[in-house]
Amino acid sequence: MRTTVTLDPDVDARLRKLMRERGLSFKEAVNAAIREGLAAEGEREPFETPTFEMGPARIPVTRALAIVSELEDEELLRQRALGK
Repeated sequence: MRTTVTLDPDVDARLRKLMRERGLSFKEAVNAAIREGLAAEGEREPFETPTFEMGPARIPVTRALAIVSELEDEELLRQRALGK
């Protein structure tokens, strides 16, 4: 199948390096790179976000929404006093 692909300069450089290293034609190098990239897709490890122990909560978590509501009310009153 014939198609037109516009390569970014860094991709072109890596592809040309692959051509030299493996003695491939442009077509062979592009197909090899695509095959390797697609094959590796299923082998990736799932991303995990690191977690850290932060100690016990400083405010009761069961009252979190009430505390946020109180802070919001205080801020609204402060802004009203400033004329905002």
